[in-house]
Amino acid sequence: MRPVAIFRHTPTEGPGYFATFLEGHGIDWELIPVDAGAPVPASPEAYAGLCFMGGPMSVNDPLPWIDHTCALIRSAVAAGIPVLGHCLGGQLMAKALGGQVTPNPIKEIGWGTARIEEGEIPGHWFNGLGGEVTVFQWHGETFSLPPQAVRLLTNDFCANQMFALGPHLAMQCHVEMTPELIATWSSDWADEARAAARHPAGQTPEQMVAEIEWRLPAMRQLADRLYGAWIANLRR
Repeated sequence: MRPVAIFRHTPTEGPGYFATFLEGHGIDWELIPVDAGAPVPASPEAYAGLCFMGGPMSVNDPLPWIDHTCALIRSAVAAGIPVLGHCLGGQLMAKALGGQVTPNPIKEIGWGTARIEEGEIPGHWFNGLGGEVTVFQWHGETFSLPPQAVRLLTNDFCANQMFALGPHLAMQCHVEMTPELIATWSSDWADEARAAARHPAGQTPEQMVAEIEWRLPAMRQLADRLYGAWIANLRR
């Protein structure tokens, strides 16, 4: 099988548990560090799938790689090559496929929950899970649903937490988190977290780290369902 391309947009937002999941299923992956100047490929054909990680920038910023990334996403979708996006990655997918990215009413930072939508398509992606699931958040913007996309996950603070479009999956939330990533983000962006913790969708760095032990196993179960459904359609 061709490798999965993983696009990194800032050094501290690497693939985390997603890479661990791929390795556990015998799937090769290739890191494309856009943050270090790596060019965005012109074609997706060398890859079994494309995965886009998070980042502190906005998809509406005038960064030279954003238009190239959106074009690559559209090419992959047209070719039936699965695309996966985490947070900024999900916003890039929404922008590329006809949605909009705008400020969310409130910043979501830290552990939280979201509700699984009813229906056949959410049932496929969550594979037996229902009701509320545990997720990790760190965003101030949100995406609208592109044409023909189906919302999979929602909560009271951000309506569009996740959407699917055929084999393509876009997430506003983070399910790839590891204890190391959470510790790093909590330290590097502590001031932002403390400011957001004044509102109901935020947590302090100390709260985030303290809840890892009991929150992470539930989110691992969620990630396994989502990633498992996504890899089933990888280009062989």
